[in-house]
Amino acid sequence: MTAGTLPIKAGLTPLSETMNQAGRQDVVPGKMWYHGDQDLQLAAAMSSTESTSKTTSDAARRERRRSNSLLLALAVGFLVFGAAAGALYYALRPEVLRIAVGPPGSDDSKVIEAMADAFRSESRTVRLSLIKTNGAVESLALLGAGKADLAVGRGDLEMPAEAQTVAVVRKNFVVLWAPSAPAGKGSKGKRSPKIKEVADLAGHRVGVIGRTPVNAALLRVILSAAGVDVEKVAVTHFGTEQIGELARDLTLDAFMAVGPLDSKITSDAVAATARARGEPKFLEIETSEAIALRHPRYESEEIPPSVFNADPAWPGDKVETVSVSHLIVARKSMSETTVAAFFRQLFAVRQAIAKQVPGAAHITKPDLEKDTELPVHRGAAAVIDGNERTFLDRYGDLFWFGLLLLSGIGSAAAWLRRYLNRDEREDNTIHRKRILAMVSSARTAESNQELLTLQSEADAIIAETLECYDDGAIEEEELAAFGLVLDLLSNAIAERRAALQRTSFETIRGAATGSTMRG
Repeated sequence: MTAGTLPIKAGLTPLSETMNQAGRQDVVPGKMWYHGDQDLQLAAAMSSTESTSKTTSDAARRERRRSNSLLLALAVGFLVFGAAAGALYYALRPEVLRIAVGPPGSDDSKVIEAMADAFRSESRTVRLSLIKTNGAVESLALLGAGKADLAVGRGDLEMPAEAQTVAVVRKNFVVLWAPSAPAGKGSKGKRSPKIKEVADLAGHRVGVIGRTPVNAALLRVILSAAGVDVEKVAVTHFGTEQIGELARDLTLDAFMAVGPLDSKITSDAVAATARARGEPKFLEIETSEAIALRHPRYESEEIPPSVFNADPAWPGDKVETVSVSHLIVARKSMSETTVAAFFRQLFAVRQAIAKQVPGAAHITKPDLEKDTELPVHRGAAAVIDGNERTFLDRYGDLFWFGLLLLSGIGSAAAWLRRYLNRDEREDNTIHRKRILAMVSSARTAESNQELLTLQSEADAIIAETLECYDDGAIEEEELAAFGLVLDLLSNAIAERRAALQRTSFETIRGAATGSTMRG
């Protein structure tokens, strides 16, 4: 070995070549040598292979996680869309109400059939499904059994416990009259009837139009209120098609009809008996107010003059009487919103119905101020009073429930997202621990090559962590914690690199000084 040269270990290059070719140096206590380009390239190739393999594995895992997240987003989207579509369909679909009415061909049946047709053509919220029965008694029985939502019946029939009034189809007035001519005599000349008031009916026979037993029951109520023994009054029923037989029956001393004041049946009966038995004498029910007070199902009314005939006037003056209403009734448990919608739609199409069936003109709103035996349904009452609940009043609770449900769904989705990203969060924790270990390795590194290897590994970890953050796999808090340990590593590498540079410089300077002195 000659003066002015440095010891060169086999397989290693001198300092000047090493510094020029690779810029890397290793320092070992007591000795100094420098790795050649082959060692650096081999180390770089191994590091690149490992980094590529790990990057490929991480990319595949992230791709699977993106696929899972996409499937989750699609599932949640379909769920929300399905729920919204179902709610919209439920909200907009027409409500179909079953209404029982009978008998077929009756005035009530004709009105309800016309109503169902009008609802079908004009209403988007309510439809009617007719249940035809043999009469009002059967209709009310179906309502009480829950087989019908609505029913039409007279107010003095036995009502189901849950029945409540929705609308008045018509008012039936009691018309009592007696012939002026005695039995067997003609109608010529003006005679005074032997029956002048209800109390005179004792011991006589009354012909009642209509075969329903409730008419006879109503007559008994009237007789009892007038102080007449009901057992002393005989009753004979006639069908609505037997008006002629009624007029020709000379055993009858008085007649009774129950129907609207413009009823053709009542007008025809009065006219037929007048032709056969003389001018009618209309009997006042002077106890009508007492009857209405004692039996809230009935009302005190007046028959206006000339309603059945103008010349001569039948009756000649107003006549006090009682009335009973035909009602549309619903179950108390029926939704207020549903009944209100039916009520509004009914009165919206009433005029259209009346053009087809004149009897529909008698449909009226129930009187909320009267103390009736059958209360008015709260849905109809709300519309009449103008106190119907608004959309928010009805569905405010549902909105709050929906918000809570959405909040719960959001929390569940967040939990599921965190669950699906648990591997990435675990990797992030492992990466932080690895960087902490790298901090210790950096502080004891013996060469710049080790520091570069640590820096390369840190770069790969940073790239993966940022991708996970962009994909939403880790939160900002976790990224902040990662940044802290990354700062520690950066500072440790910088400090160790500066220390290695100082040591290398001092070694080179010392070697140069010794060589100069030997030379």
